[in-house]
Amino acid sequence: MIRPDRGAPPKHSRAAMTLGPLLHNWPAERRRDFYFRIADEAPVDSVCLGEVVCPKRAPFFAPFLDQVAERLIRGGKEVVFSTLALVTGARDMAFVAEAAARRGPIEANDLAAVELLRGRPHHVGPFVNVYSEDTARLLAGLGAARICLPVELPAAAIGVIAKASAAEIEVVAFGRVPLAMSVRCFHARSRGLGKGNCRFVCGEDADGLPVETVEGERFLAIAGCHILSHAYVNLANEIAALRAAGVSRFRLLPQATDMVAVAGIFRRLLDGRIGGAEALAETRPLVPPEVGFANGFVHGRAGEEYVGGRIYLKHKDVSRRLEIK
Repeated sequence: MIRPDRGAPPKHSRAAMTLGPLLHNWPAERRRDFYFRIADEAPVDSVCLGEVVCPKRAPFFAPFLDQVAERLIRGGKEVVFSTLALVTGARDMAFVAEAAARRGPIEANDLAAVELLRGRPHHVGPFVNVYSEDTARLLAGLGAARICLPVELPAAAIGVIAKASAAEIEVVAFGRVPLAMSVRCFHARSRGLGKGNCRFVCGEDADGLPVETVEGERFLAIAGCHILSHAYVNLANEIAALRAAGVSRFRLLPQATDMVAVAGIFRRLLDGRIGGAEALAETRPLVPPEVGFANGFVHGRAGEEYVGGRIYLKHKDVSRRLEIK
């Protein structure tokens, strides 16, 4: 069991921060301007570009991709090109192969991309099932220099993998996390459309489409063919313990909020200038009031839980408070 942070993180090598790939479908110009601001203002070390959800969306942003990459590099950021997370046919495979052929760091999000990158230094994303130290060793032997672990791993497993792996270990620390994928597009089906004639309706929900239980409680979100958590994972209170366990890099997932401010808060947290409780308090106003925080997976609990404090959820004028002992 991991214990929440009660003070500054341990004093060892500087922890790095990655901005993960965008899982939502934003208009191309908005996406371009978002990354321009990240390049100029956000204290992140690496930025993942590339389409990981649906290759049909990629052509809209393609005219800006190289321009954005150049701006990020000028801003001192490492640019990583992420590959598709779910390959369903020849067209998807061709899309992955094109991404894998790019120069510079590539993040493989499925085993087809891992095979294409075999023997070449690369990164492995959280969509690849790295659940044991043996898998991490195997991937490192194939060329993986950095592995972002799946979001559902508890801290004990993260520590074992980090200790055994020669690759740099990264953990998702903020944002709506991917939980499942499907060949079908949930977003299209929610509008009575099929995947082939989706009309890109995923662009109507900049932060994901909320999914409710029959009781009207929001508990998931949809981004195309991906199912995400409705709550934002926030591991601010667990950063120090994860660093002590061997995690050297933390990932923020882009959301429809001020990600420059989020990155600034986590940078100060990683540098030991604020503690976990202060970071939680500062990130709370940046998240919509109907969206809670979650950290259950890292504690070996249900992923939707927040362990070590209180979360507040508001929906349909009903307030609910959960206190986890």
